[in-house]
Amino acid sequence: MRKGNGRWIWGGVVLALCVVIGLTAHGATRPIGDPPASDAASTASPTVSTAGRTPSAPSTNPRATSAVPSQTTAPKAAPATGTALALLQTIPVKGRAPKTGYSRTQFGQAWADVDHNGCDTRNDILRRDLRHITLSGSCKVLSGILNDPYTTTVIHFTRGVNTSTAVQIDHVVALSNAWQTGAQQLSASRREQLANDPRNLLAVDGPTNQAKGDGDAATWLPPNKAFRCRYVATQISVKAAYHLWVTAAEKSAMTRVLSTCPRQPA
Repeated sequence: MRKGNGRWIWGGVVLALCVVIGLTAHGATRPIGDPPASDAASTASPTVSTAGRTPSAPSTNPRATSAVPSQTTAPKAAPATGTALALLQTIPVKGRAPKTGYSRTQFGQAWADVDHNGCDTRNDILRRDLRHITLSGSCKVLSGILNDPYTTTVIHFTRGVNTSTAVQIDHVVALSNAWQTGAQQLSASRREQLANDPRNLLAVDGPTNQAKGDGDAATWLPPNKAFRCRYVATQISVKAAYHLWVTAAEKSAMTRVLSTCPRQPA
């Protein structure tokens, strides 16, 4: 072999070695076809751009949506059975009928002896409501002491032309009010029973009874607030017993009074 050719051969070998060493230093020994590490990472978890896209509609899954508190009010509990409030719910509500045709005689003779015990109704109530009474015979009340439920005053009653009116017998449901809320549709005998029914009658302070007139619960209540629940409950019981009705204003007033004593018996 010639000396010149030997130089070319050794020069080629040296160049080949340099190429191999350079490729090894830069990871060129990786199998052909494998992507670079940086490329592999980008293909394993690609990033998707959302720019310009319409946002997805919210899920309609009821489990995925937050609950919205209800704005409705829970229904009120029904009044307890046997209470005045419960009985009031059974009474019809209507407008007041005209007073046309009303007179006291539409309710029979004043203070008739409807229970046939030999005593008129006025004396029956005086005997029931007064204490320390004195009688003439078995019926007529001559004197007694009244603890007035309407005013809480103590009244010393003495029968006489100028003194008897100090204590009067009140129709808790006034007869005129009864006439305008259904009593005109009752028979004459039934109206007489209403006018003499002991549960609708109270011995009370005369002037206070005069001030009441024929007012209903919407226009008049006893000055003694502690007695109002019982007073209104009595009106409700009487109206229910005789199939009378109440006006809207009357019912509202009764409900307001009984809201302070919801368990008041009828």
